[in-house]
Amino acid sequence: MSTEVAGKAAFIGIRYAQCWEDADILLEGLDVKPGDICLSIASAGDNALAMLTKDPSRVVAVDLSAAQLACLDLRCAAYRTLDHDAFLELYGARTSVRRGELYDKCRPNLRDPQSGEFWDERRGALTAQGFGALGKFERYFRLFTRWVLPFVHSRADVDELMRAKTGDERKAFFDDRWNSGRWRLLFGVFFSKTVMGLLGRDPRFFDYVEGDLKTHLMGRVRHAAVDLDPSDNSYLHWILNGHFNGALPVALRRENYDAIRTRIDRIEWHEAALEDAIDDLARAGARPARYNLSDIFEYMSAENTATVLAKLAVNGKKGGRLAYWNMMVPRSRPDSLAHALKPLDKLSKDLFLKDKAFFYRAFVVEEIQ
Repeated sequence: MSTEVAGKAAFIGIRYAQCWEDADILLEGLDVKPGDICLSIASAGDNALAMLTKDPSRVVAVDLSAAQLACLDLRCAAYRTLDHDAFLELYGARTSVRRGELYDKCRPNLRDPQSGEFWDERRGALTAQGFGALGKFERYFRLFTRWVLPFVHSRADVDELMRAKTGDERKAFFDDRWNSGRWRLLFGVFFSKTVMGLLGRDPRFFDYVEGDLKTHLMGRVRHAAVDLDPSDNSYLHWILNGHFNGALPVALRRENYDAIRTRIDRIEWHEAALEDAIDDLARAGARPARYNLSDIFEYMSAENTATVLAKLAVNGKKGGRLAYWNMMVPRSRPDSLAHALKPLDKLSKDLFLKDKAFFYRAFVVEEIQ
């Protein structure tokens, strides 16, 4: 089955070397139960792996990009091979002088020969930066931190923004020192649709965007810096500091490492459209109970969104859940699917208020009827 997303852009290099969606609210929203079958958009693999912490029987990760699946393959090989500290080094979450050595240990455990070829070609960059830094989106943030941020804020300002404070202290600092006219000007230019389309995401991914991107993002940054605690925000740490500084996402936390490692053989991945993966599972008699859909509907028309949601509901387990994000394109269950999907509106809104990956305008959780 053809998918609209496949026609949007070429899926050759690594677009996302990390998952930029908050796995904490994802897991809370999906409420994965032991023994569940889960279907997940792969992206870089972090959130599909995070689902293993809830003891599902199977996690099926799909992506149109072989490069994104190579990211997941290397993560799985690293879980099998390395201890937690070494894993963080190879990821790029910690400084390291031995990433080449760590990669050589992991390489025999790559499942796909093409993944080995893919990473061998990028061995120099992997050794220098870690695999979590090698995506187009991560390079985009690195450009911002290196070439834009220093013209607005000092390192002392950044450190103060990220220091643990009370809500009133965060608000005072943001309003009095951070949110200057120069900050608003340069932020608006760098995070415009034009610049983000050129350096961060593919321009075709904005086909259905409604509203002004930079205004939306500026408001969400304020939410992350004032309403939430920046000191505990792994996404904000990486953007501003180039590392997590101890505020790790779910799949990288020490307390989750052994659980993921012991269940690593329960995850599989396929280069396929989501629609085709659903058909394959249905033919095998498998009904997913939990769907992690990332922000896939951001790139689809309303009509195609309804078609995919209907397929997910028909082939999913009754009482199961699906979760996805909206950034600039409002997508949710249409009225025509009221019999098949029930929006969990209060849960969605409550979780969205806690969303540390602050780019999005909505988090949607729906239940299969």
